[in-house]
Amino acid sequence: MASPFGCVVLRRPARKGWPTVQRGRLVVVLGAICALVATGCGTGSDSATPATPLPPSPPGLNNFYEQRIDWGSCEEFGSPEERLPPSTQCARVTVPIDYARPDGPTAQIALSRIPARGDKIGSLLMNPGGPGVSGLSMVTVGHRTELAERFDRIGFDPRGVGSSLPAIVCLTPPEADAERAEPPTDNTPAGIAEAEAENREYAGRCAERSGLDLLGHVGTREVVQDMDVLRSALGDAKLTYLGYSYGTRLGAAYAEKYPQNVRAMVLDGAVDSSQEPVQESLRQAAGFQGVFDAYAADCAKSADCPLGTDPAGAVVRFRQLVDPLQAAPARTEDPRGLSYNDAITGVQQALYSDEMWPLLTRGLTELQGGTGDTLLQLADLYDGRRADGTYANTQDAFNAIRCVDDPRITDPAVVARQDAEYRRAAPFLDDGKGTGAAPLELCASWPVPNTSEPHRISAPGVAKIVVVSTTEDPATPYQAGVDLAEQLGAALVTFRGNRHTAALVAGDRCLDDAVIAYLTELATPAPGLTCGG
Repeated sequence: MASPFGCVVLRRPARKGWPTVQRGRLVVVLGAICALVATGCGTGSDSATPATPLPPSPPGLNNFYEQRIDWGSCEEFGSPEERLPPSTQCARVTVPIDYARPDGPTAQIALSRIPARGDKIGSLLMNPGGPGVSGLSMVTVGHRTELAERFDRIGFDPRGVGSSLPAIVCLTPPEADAERAEPPTDNTPAGIAEAEAENREYAGRCAERSGLDLLGHVGTREVVQDMDVLRSALGDAKLTYLGYSYGTRLGAAYAEKYPQNVRAMVLDGAVDSSQEPVQESLRQAAGFQGVFDAYAADCAKSADCPLGTDPAGAVVRFRQLVDPLQAAPARTEDPRGLSYNDAITGVQQALYSDEMWPLLTRGLTELQGGTGDTLLQLADLYDGRRADGTYANTQDAFNAIRCVDDPRITDPAVVARQDAEYRRAAPFLDDGKGTGAAPLELCASWPVPNTSEPHRISAPGVAKIVVVSTTEDPATPYQAGVDLAEQLGAALVTFRGNRHTAALVAGDRCLDDAVIAYLTELATPAPGLTCGG
């Protein structure tokens, strides 16, 4: 997904109830790849994959594993903001909606491809995270590196997402606009009741518009099975994979289910699937506060910093800028204005990479003067709103996938504690409406059960995997990468920086060379390798 400002990092905000500061749109697990605009990517030749026998198809799934991919035009794939290069080819691969019923309804997984330009190793399957972010533009990653010579670069939209069919649909564009304009939840008994009723209404719309069969089968459990079908349909005996953020959860789950089918795997911006949802959200809160503090300290070096020249007062000053929006939006050229929700969303968008800090300064400076155009543009990018007022389905897909991937929090006492602890961990996001109680999260009202549970990943016999973790990553804190690498027996590469994900997007030669050598030559990075800074 391309930004109106150029190359940015994508991620998905949490909707109502996660964590329990309701309409402040606090972030959970986020998508994480810069949508690079490729130039000079030739079509090359479709070199033959080395003649390594494919593993046998699982029983009853032969028709799916043995299908041939009919590559063609991308005219009906993606959206204008994805900017697929002219050399990109697209196709759809058929998978069962329910792998326990291979003769039942099917889904169509959208793929994009730029063929290898040279001596091909195989396919490099890539995912940007989210969950819910389209992956078709991932074909642009590594286009000026050896990866473009040695691999067919493959992007895909997971089931229910983007150009895959059927798509998850919950809200119409006007409904999404109206939700973004709502004020934060008032955590009084009446406010909590209203928020929980709205969650039930949203869940009901998802069930009506998407169907329970699809909603019950859009989680990580199914996507990793789709990935194995894709591996076979692409003609690869073993999977070579690059996953960012939530894409690391997909990679780790694939390694656990199909350890014998992994050739090489880079997981950047790790999600630790052993974490309970509450623990995960609180670690992330602390991560965002840390990056906000780093931004404030950097901004304070300038006399005209909108948060002032004393970083110790940055949180207070920030709240003075955004709190008035709870009562009335700021003026924008767009007639919607900048709501409180959108201001917080736009700020979080800019905190995903220090490369975007100048935009954050611009947005907060505008807010000082009573306008909010830059922050609204950032919020639109965050929420997938296009110039014509339509939306990508990233937000609806995010909610649907998260609600089947994780256990529900249905105890009001747990939700209340989480709300209070989140406010303490990230005071810059505290809207001042804490009361010691909070609404139950959206997933407590979800119409289908969760299909995954937190657990330590176990993948005995898997090939060496590489995990990249960034020291000041706000969305997937550094320790999650350390923990995931330990579970997988993977090589850990540390990147020093204030950003969410880094490999092949941060422009760091040390990191990129190590990742490329690993993917092409299976050269494991040196123990303790640290890059960036």
